[in-house]
Amino acid sequence: MFDKILIANRGEIACRVIRTAKKMGIATVAVYSDADARALHVREADEAVRIGPAPANQSYLVIDAIIQACKTTGAQAVHPGYGFLSENAAFAKALAENGIVFIGPNVRAIEAMGDKIESKRFADAAGVNTVPGFLGEIETPAEAIRIADEIGYPVMIKASAGGGGKGMRIAKSRDEVKEGFELARAEAKSSFGDERVFIEKFVVNPRHIEIQVLGDKHGNAIYLGERECSIQRRNQKVIEEAPSPFLDEATRAAMGQQAVALAKAVDYESAGTVEFIVDQDRNFYFLEMNTRLQVEHPVTELVTGIDLVEQMIRVAAGERLSLTQDDITLNGWAIESRIYAEDPYRNFLPSTGRLVRYRPPVQGTDDQGLIIRNDTGVYEGGEISIYYDPMIAKLCTWAPTRDEATRHMSTALDAFYIDGIQHNIPFLSTIMRHPRWNAGALTTGFIAEEFPDGFNGAELDEDTRVRLAAVAAFLDHVENERKRLITGQLRGKPITFTRQRVVKLDNEWHAFLVDDEEGDTIFLRSRDGAADLELTGDWRPGALVWHGSVDAMPMTVQVRRVLNGYRLAHAGAEVVAHVYTGREAELAKLMPEKLPPDTSRMLLCPMPGLMISVDVSVGDKVKAGQAVCVVEAMKMQNVLRAERDAVVAAINAAPGATLAVGDVIMEFE
Repeated sequence: MFDKILIANRGEIACRVIRTAKKMGIATVAVYSDADARALHVREADEAVRIGPAPANQSYLVIDAIIQACKTTGAQAVHPGYGFLSENAAFAKALAENGIVFIGPNVRAIEAMGDKIESKRFADAAGVNTVPGFLGEIETPAEAIRIADEIGYPVMIKASAGGGGKGMRIAKSRDEVKEGFELARAEAKSSFGDERVFIEKFVVNPRHIEIQVLGDKHGNAIYLGERECSIQRRNQKVIEEAPSPFLDEATRAAMGQQAVALAKAVDYESAGTVEFIVDQDRNFYFLEMNTRLQVEHPVTELVTGIDLVEQMIRVAAGERLSLTQDDITLNGWAIESRIYAEDPYRNFLPSTGRLVRYRPPVQGTDDQGLIIRNDTGVYEGGEISIYYDPMIAKLCTWAPTRDEATRHMSTALDAFYIDGIQHNIPFLSTIMRHPRWNAGALTTGFIAEEFPDGFNGAELDEDTRVRLAAVAAFLDHVENERKRLITGQLRGKPITFTRQRVVKLDNEWHAFLVDDEEGDTIFLRSRDGAADLELTGDWRPGALVWHGSVDAMPMTVQVRRVLNGYRLAHAGAEVVAHVYTGREAELAKLMPEKLPPDTSRMLLCPMPGLMISVDVSVGDKVKAGQAVCVVEAMKMQNVLRAERDAVVAAINAAPGATLAVGDVIMEFE
C-alpha cells in the first residue's frame, strides 16, 4: 500500500480523497494555484505544493507541475479526482514514465473510453447499442450544419474531451447549430485544452441513468447499481439519486451486465461509470464512459456501503477486489443535491465572492437512522473564485425509502445557511417538493419543462404563509422578552402591549396576540379569530435557523434580520416579515413604497466575469434578443442579448475587461 499520495485536483473532491486517505493511514499532498492558496483542501492535506497561477491551464492542467510536486514530496501515486487531468491519457503516461502510480484506469481504457468520439466507435464495434450520430471531427460551422441536417433535429453538440456539461449545446435549428458549435468549441478549448466536438441525435424525453463499475488489475469487474441523473440544467447534472425510481430488476441487470462487458473489453481497472440514455420503454443506449470517479458517487456509496475512493486506491496498489457481484446489494435510497454559486432568480448566472456565512446542516445519522452527508471544499470566510467550477457542496441524504429521503433532503436544504453570494438552494428545495419529482416522472427535460420562464421562487400556499407569519411573531416575541427582562427597555408598558404582534408578510397583514407560553412553546391567538396556533422551537436571538413546529407540523426556517423584522427562507421561498405593534402597523400602512432606480436603458453585467467579445458598435441598431456581447465566468461563455429594440449609445467595457455584477456594459438610446 502507498505511504503518500498526491491529489491532482481542488475543492470538494480533493477534500473527499483526503478524508479516505487519512482513514487508510496514507499521507496526502495537495496542489494549489494562487487562487487556492487558502483553500480548504490545502488546509486539510498533510503537505501542499503551489503549482502556478489561477487559470487552470497554467496550474491544474500543467502535467509537468504535478509530476514535479510528486517528486518534491515523494508522493508514490496520484488521485486525479474528476475534471482537469482525470481522463487525460498523456497525464497517465507521464506519471508511469516517472514511476508514479495513477489511481485510475490503464492508458488503453482512457484512450478508448475517455475520448467521446473514440468511445462511441469502440462501443459500436463491440456491439453496444449507441445513439445515432456523426463520430468524426467537425472543422467548420457549415460542416456542422450539414451533419445536423442529415441526422435530423434536435441534435446535441458535445466536446470530445468534455464532461460536466462543459462544451455541450442542444440545437433545434441551423442557426442554433452555428452558434452552439462555436460556443461549444470555445468552452471545450478553455476547459479541456481540446476544441474537438461531435454531433449526435438528441433523444427526446430521455432519462439519464448511469451504471457504476469497479474493476481490478486481475480481470475482475462488477457493477454497483445505477444512479438516476435526469435532473439537469444546461446539460449539467443538478440532482442525482440511487437507485433509479424508473428501472426494474431486469433492466438494471441488463444495463449492469452490458456496462461490465464494456469495462472488461478494455481491461478496465478502478472506478468508472457507463452512462446510458433510457427511453420511456426502458430501451437503453450507450452514451459514454467516464473513466474516473463521478461527482455523484456519494449516492452509490450511501446505498451500497462501499467507499469508492478506498477501492480505487486499493486497486491502484495492485490488490484484488474483495467484492463479487453477489456481494452487492442496494439498501435504502440516497439523494444528492449539487449546491452551486449561482443566482437562480437571474437565469442561474454565476455568483462569486466571499462566503460571509456558511453553515451546512449537521452531518451524521440522527436518532431515526436517517443520514445527512455534505461533501464540500469551502468554509465560512473563504472565497468562491471566478476561475473554477461554481460548486459549493454536494448535500446528500439517505433514508429507507425515496419519500423519506426526499423529506430529509427538504429539511436539510432549509437548514443550509449561506450568505455573501447567491446560491441555488431555493431552486433545489422547490424541486424536492415538486409533484413530478415525488412521482419519479423524470426526464432530462424536467427543468426546461417545469420552469420554462426561469425560477422566480416557490409558490407558498396560504397555510404555509400563515405559519411563517406566526414564526415571525414567535421570533419577535422571544427577542422582545429578552430586551424586557435584560435591558428594561419596555419597563412600564402593559403586558398586553408587549404581546401584540402585527406581521406584514410581503403585502399581507396578520395580527396575533401571544396568549400563553410554556418553556419553548408559545401559543398565538389570531386577532381576527381565524387561527389559534401552537409554536414550539428552541430558537434564541442571534440563531441563524429556527427549528420547530407549528401545530405539530415540523418546520425549518432560515432567519435573516432586517429593519423591524426578518427575511425568512423556507421551502424554496423567501419572504420578508415586518413585525409591529398595533399602532406601528397603522402608521406603517401610510408609508409610501420606495421604487428601484430605472436601468431599462442599460445592459448591466449579470455576473462577475471576463469580457470575451463585443459584437456591436456605438450607433448600431439592435433588435430584442440580439446577441451584443459574450462574458465568460467559471469556464462557461454566456451570451448577453438586448432586451428590446434600441440604438447603442455607449460601450463601457472592451474585450479582456474584468467585470463585476452590476457593471454597466452598454447604454442604449
